[in-house]
Amino acid sequence: MKSFSLGRWLLPVYSALALVFLLVPIAYTFVFSFNNSTKSNVQWVGFTFDKWLHVCDAQGVCEAFATSITVGVVATVIATVLGTLMAIALARYKFRARSAISLLLFLPMATPEVVLGAGLAAQFLTAGVPKGFLTIIIAHALFCLSFVVVTVKARVASLDPALEEAGRDLYGSPAQVFWRITFPLLLPGIIAAALLSFALSFDDFIITRFNNGGVETFPIYVYTAAARGVPAEANVIASAVFLLALVIVVVAQVTTAARRKRLAKLG
Repeated sequence: MKSFSLGRWLLPVYSALALVFLLVPIAYTFVFSFNNSTKSNVQWVGFTFDKWLHVCDAQGVCEAFATSITVGVVATVIATVLGTLMAIALARYKFRARSAISLLLFLPMATPEVVLGAGLAAQFLTAGVPKGFLTIIIAHALFCLSFVVVTVKARVASLDPALEEAGRDLYGSPAQVFWRITFPLLLPGIIAAALLSFALSFDDFIITRFNNGGVETFPIYVYTAAARGVPAEANVIASAVFLLALVIVVVAQVTTAARRKRLAKLG
């Protein structure tokens, strides 16, 4: 007869409870995206597909979503380009204050967002820059820059220098070696950094709240609407974003597994 072991059951039970705790808000958002509500979306009224078919009927929801997408894309492009260049410089070249710069890059990641948002707002006020779309993009790009540098820098450190040396031995110019050897090898890390940057920008509320002026992004719209109950149309957009992210993750995992399987057969 097997003896009862608390440790054997404690971790699975804890993991299951943690998973349920994380999924309950997502399930609530998805279910109430089908709620046939009018003014408030707090209580269940009835099932309907109208909210999915007419998602832009709620005033301001699609405009706020489009603003978040635009801000996320622009801030991601800026942060990814600058962050990639900085990561290559920090990982490959020696110069003064390199260690200090590497340390300072971790500060935005460790600093509470309220401190960073308030500091940027104070700087914009001192410089006389009116708050709006431009200040949101600048704030998001600065916030995401550190995450891009750290992600790409790890990828740069994992590259084999012999591959680039082989390209130079074959009389490739520095530009040719970079675009034909270095960049393709860095591309997975750059894409991962860009996806992370976009997710952080799209999801951000605190920094945006300090620097948005009158511009309303999707998180700010949800926060404002929460006082009277988030409209079902906002739940539709949130559910669609979650499902899209889930599809991307599944496709990436399946593609990676297929690539590994193919390489294993070749080996």
